[in-house]
Amino acid sequence: MPKALITGITGQDGSYLAEFLLGKGYQVYGVVRPTSTRNYESISHLLNHIKLIEADLLDQSSLRKALYDSRADEVYHLAAMTFSEVSSWQPVVTAEYTGLSVTRMLEVARHADWPIRLFNASSAEIFGNIPMSPQNEQTPVHPHSPYGVAKLYGHSITINYRESYGLFACNGILFNHESPRRSLNFVTRKISYGVAGISLGLQDKIVLGNLEVQRDWGFAGDYVEAMWRMLQQEVPNDYVIATGVAHSVLDFVIAAFACVGIHDWQCYIEIDGSLLRSFEINKQIGDATKAHRELGWHPHVTFQELVEMMVKADLQHLMTIL
Repeated sequence: MPKALITGITGQDGSYLAEFLLGKGYQVYGVVRPTSTRNYESISHLLNHIKLIEADLLDQSSLRKALYDSRADEVYHLAAMTFSEVSSWQPVVTAEYTGLSVTRMLEVARHADWPIRLFNASSAEIFGNIPMSPQNEQTPVHPHSPYGVAKLYGHSITINYRESYGLFACNGILFNHESPRRSLNFVTRKISYGVAGISLGLQDKIVLGNLEVQRDWGFAGDYVEAMWRMLQQEVPNDYVIATGVAHSVLDFVIAAFACVGIHDWQCYIEIDGSLLRSFEINKQIGDATKAHRELGWHPHVTFQELVEMMVKADLQHLMTIL
């Protein structure tokens, strides 16, 4: 039975990846941070099927113990401070958790006494606000936030360990991917949750910033399959994972309200200038041609299906607590 170790298993991607790997017959281990509070909501249905190991991304010795306790064949390093806006408030902490943690995990894998394949969750944020569109693996990088800079460091050090030490290490350059398990800090979930609340009479409006920003939004459940496919290749490499289609925040708003039969969405949206970001990236579209060709990976869930999935899940959640 193959074994996998997932950092960030309690997050959106980690929970979907754990489900996917269990379906493939893996023994799944997840790294969780030692803390007095536990938030295992996203993996509550998996707790009888996975094994959790406490470790801290800032403590290399604890990561080493987690790896040796699991004896994992594959390591999926997903954990990070994932909210780019927060990175401008906490740039040093972001560098530690999002950037240097990758090096710690690579070092642990490099010195293991058995072969390990490692996936690192890179990000479209490494490209920043460049005019070239769509972006692929050859696009120049110019990150526009401390989060993007930290992700670029993790991306680059992964390549360095692959080339310098022969470690089987891959970067997935992940464009925006969402789901009902997305944190409420993210605009997509803020919209789906707000629309569900408005339709049930629980709130009056949704406060947003720039509605014209465009993103390449896919479904997280599709993207974790790409992570796995990368580690099944004969030769490690880096891949853009994206849908190839961009939609604006306004598109998301309109589609979400349409799910509940509300078409005068303007009555429920308030624009707050304080939510506008100085480091905003105006448009991102990914070109996943290489992943299509070499991995045989294609996204299955469309933008409209993703929006409907999120709104329906939030409606169901809110109705259960009414």
